[in-house]
Formats: sequence, C-alpha cells, structure tokens
Amino acid sequence: MSTATTADTPPEPVPEPAPEPASAQIRAPGRGDIAWRHFGDTRAFLTSPQLLLLQVAHPVVGAGVEDHSDFRAQPWQRLLRTVGSLGTVIYGGQAAATAEARRLREVHREMKGVDGQGRRYHALHPEAYHWVHATLVRGPVDALKLFGKGLTEQQISAYYREMREVGRLWGLKEQHLPPDWPAFCAYYDDVVENRLEMNQSVRDVLDELARPQKPPVWWVPALLWGPFAAVAARCALLVTVGVLPPVLRERLGLTWTTRQERRLRRFARVVRFLMALVPPPLRIAPALFLAYWHTHRPGTDPRTRRPLGASYDE
Repeated sequence: MSTATTADTPPEPVPEPAPEPASAQIRAPGRGDIAWRHFGDTRAFLTSPQLLLLQVAHPVVGAGVEDHSDFRAQPWQRLLRTVGSLGTVIYGGQAAATAEARRLREVHREMKGVDGQGRRYHALHPEAYHWVHATLVRGPVDALKLFGKGLTEQQISAYYREMREVGRLWGLKEQHLPPDWPAFCAYYDDVVENRLEMNQSVRDVLDELARPQKPPVWWVPALLWGPFAAVAARCALLVTVGVLPPVLRERLGLTWTTRQERRLRRFARVVRFLMALVPPPLRIAPALFLAYWHTHRPGTDPRTRRPLGASYDE
C-alpha cells in the first residue's frame, strides 16, 4: 500500500483519464444488477455521514476537503451534488456514468497542496482515490446488514465485482483494486488500522452532525427546524459513531457505551420494521430520482442521457 507523501517527496503519479472505454470492457451497473438494486437503498443513506467521516479521516482526503471543499459553508448543497453524482454513476446508464466519472477526475485534478503537517497531497493520489471508492463499496453492505437481512455471500461477491468495475470507470487501475471481497475486506481493515487519523475535516463533519444547518429552502421554517434538527442530530450521531470500527472510534476520541449500543439496536429494529413495509423498487426510488435530475437538469449534455439502468448494447 502507498504511504503518505511528504513535503520533500513528490506524490506518486495520479491515475490519468484513460480513453473512453468500450462498454464491454468497463461496465457501469445496469438495471437489475446487484449494485443497481442495493447501492441506492434508502437505508444506506442512514450511514452516509459515517462514510464521509471515514473518507475525511484519510490524511490526503481530509487535507483536500479542508483546503478545497465548501462543505462547511454549504453542507446541504454539497450533499446533494455528491449523492447526485454517485447516483449518476450507478443509475444513469453507461454514457452518463462514463461522462460523470470523467468529470470527477477533472474536478479533482487540481486539488493538491500541503497539509498542516507538511505532507504534500493530491486528490487523485491512488491510495486516497481508492479509499473514497472503498467506503462507498462497503457502506451499503454494512447498512443492509444493520437495518435489514443483509446480503448473502453470493450477492456480496457479485456486488463487489460490479462495484470494482465502477472503480475502474472512475480511473483506478487494476492493481489498485483488490481482486475479491475477502481481499477487499483485508485492505479496508488495514487502512482503518494504519492510515486514518483525526484532523480538522473530521472535526468539521462531527460539528455539522451535532448542529446541522437548516436546508436553504423557504419551505423549511426556522421555527420547526430547531426541534427537528435536535432529533436528527441525535440519530445521525448515534448511527455514525455506532457503525464506526471500534479502533477508529477510540482513535478519534469518541465515546461509545452499552446504553448507546442498545439505543442503536432499537433504532435499527424500528428501521427494519418500517422498511419491510416498503416494496423493494421503492427503496431505491430517491436515488433514481436524484440520478434522473442530475442527468436531465438544465445545462446537462443531452448526449450523455440514457434511460436509468439502460442495457449496454443500446
């Protein structure tokens, strides 16, 4: 695994955008695939703050977010852009997914600098770029296990193969991606154990979770937002801290008690009961809607629009 770069050592070469691949070579998820059915499950949104925390705990990602992101000033706008981007790659069809992956590489190409400890960083450094992808791969699996029946071993293997293709679509090279789910889990645990750390971006995420800003929309009155935000913050912190690997919780100085564990289990049972009443296609409806909006809003390129989850030979 790569190590952090220092002020005297140039970062390892970043993954260059490859020529646009043939769909038979690198495939975006299609309608009916395991990733298509489960990645955007509404239950996975409940663990999304934890994924953000895991991402920014990586020193390269944390430094890039601190220096180049507008997360603190516009958390809701940033969240919608991120979710829309991810939804496009999973649910937008081959052309839209390829275009979005190319756009992401270009956006991150100039995100580089020196962090507070004098280490040079680049947002497209393979280790950091892969770690962001890895958190997105792992997140839905953990969410469905906590808030549902979970995926079977066969489903997880198929899901990982499809998400591995998403990583390649993003620009990650074959050698940067573990070959199968057990190897991926070993890699994931190693990063958690040896690379993640407390930094200012982690503190910013925790502060925002504890005191979420009101969405910038007129139909959410400030008078009602206060009580709702207090409840939402309590639930978000409970899930975020509770789902973190224990070794990372300790490193970040986050307390976790048996009482909190019981609360998390009760909350999970309520979510499982409620989601059992929702037909599976409706569980990904919000993700489908956001993907559609992201690819069809004013200013988008009509050439990259495809029916959501279109087959590859269309």
